[in-house]
Amino acid sequence: MTAAATPAASPATTGEQPGVRLARSRRNAELSLLLLAMVLVAAYGATVEATMLDTVTPDFWIPAAALGAVFLGLHLVIRFLAPFADPALLPAVALLNGLGVGFLRRLDLGEAAPAAREGLAVFAGTGGRQLAWTLVSVMLAAGLLVLMRDHRSVSRYAYTLGLAGIVLVMIPAVLPGRFSEINGAKLWIKFGETFSIQPGEFAKLALLVFFAYYLVRKREVLSLASRRFLGIDFPRGRDLGPVVVVWLISLLVLVFEKDLGTSLLYFGMFVVTLYIATERVSWLLIGLVLFFGGAYLAYVLGDLVGGPFANFYLRAQIWLDPFADPHNDGYQLVQGLLALGTGGLFGAGPGGGQPGLLPEVQNDFIFAGLGEEIGLFGLSALLVIYLLIVERGLRAALAVRDSFGKLVAGGLAFTLGLQVFVIVGGISKLIPLTGQTTPFLSAGGSSLMANWLLIAVLLRISDGARRPVTGGGTAARPSGGPPEQLHGAPTEVIRP
Repeated sequence: MTAAATPAASPATTGEQPGVRLARSRRNAELSLLLLAMVLVAAYGATVEATMLDTVTPDFWIPAAALGAVFLGLHLVIRFLAPFADPALLPAVALLNGLGVGFLRRLDLGEAAPAAREGLAVFAGTGGRQLAWTLVSVMLAAGLLVLMRDHRSVSRYAYTLGLAGIVLVMIPAVLPGRFSEINGAKLWIKFGETFSIQPGEFAKLALLVFFAYYLVRKREVLSLASRRFLGIDFPRGRDLGPVVVVWLISLLVLVFEKDLGTSLLYFGMFVVTLYIATERVSWLLIGLVLFFGGAYLAYVLGDLVGGPFANFYLRAQIWLDPFADPHNDGYQLVQGLLALGTGGLFGAGPGGGQPGLLPEVQNDFIFAGLGEEIGLFGLSALLVIYLLIVERGLRAALAVRDSFGKLVAGGLAFTLGLQVFVIVGGISKLIPLTGQTTPFLSAGGSSLMANWLLIAVLLRISDGARRPVTGGGTAARPSGGPPEQLHGAPTEVIRP
């Protein structure tokens, strides 16, 4: 006779709530994916050295190990403070961040003399600075997770954050060009010749919290329809005020900060958040008409009047025909297109291209520089990773139980996707060039810190969305977090 099988322990006998064990086990999946991402980063660094140095130095693994230690620290914070957060977000972002650091080190090797490349310090140059910025950014993300135990608590400071966002947007516009302008766009605050910050990267987070808070309270009014045209319900004229105000602000950004990408980012973020809140397609149509109408008006005025509209007119002209002046105004875009074309399907291999010929390859054109070496297949893989991050953010927005969280998560996910579209569209000549950075890849501390804070908010919201529901029908609260029903915090549910 065979021994009777021992029955599996039930949640009632183990004292464990149904679903909790499964949800906690996803942290192990996150850790496994994170280790795989760092192995890929180390392999990329080794391939770069083998191509450029004809050997692999004994230190090739150090950047990947340093990054792995940093990301492991954030993983531990998530494991204890957000145990139900989406397990795919951190590994996907870590892979992008690691590849960005690896490519920037590849640029440092390319700038060094051939005889000095093998002895180039791991933490030197742009790659070393990006490694340091990654440490600071991940620490900020971990700090935000520690301080924000419930995403709804941020709604208490919505108006303060909205005011701060407007101030951050305005500062570069009102500063003299020598303190704020780089390559024609006034997006920075420069401190000397070597250090600058881009306040607009942080402004988008603050403004989105305000938009979400405002729209949760006004969504019923904004959902009212006045008339139906071609099967679409359009809002009342009196309700167009907020959209017109944000539209005017975006046009001011376009004119005075001389950047189409930032203007599109702010306006698109508001319109999509409005659509998520009201489920009215008419708001998307109105937003598209307003934005493209304003952009065309700025283009016409740039041709007729010049002045503050001249920079946008020049960028539009370069976009329409970059080969009209390939050695001057159109040089950057032409070189980017040639790099993408040279890369072909599979690229020249890591370290095998000539990204040094691309102006601002470490910032605006890092996607084109990577494209020359990893080809269309490699760039497609990177875009799929971005798509995965956006999809996970939207999934958290659908699953979370309160309206405020839905709008914040949906808006953040869309904003990240829109930023990738804006920069990739500019490099590939789909839209005019912008001053936006490629999230997690481009060199620069402002973009890296702001986008890691964005990921921390998504992690917190996904933790609330995936947290098991107790017998009373409410989500289990994190230890030390605020009560489920916050005073003044939105708890309505928007239909997905």
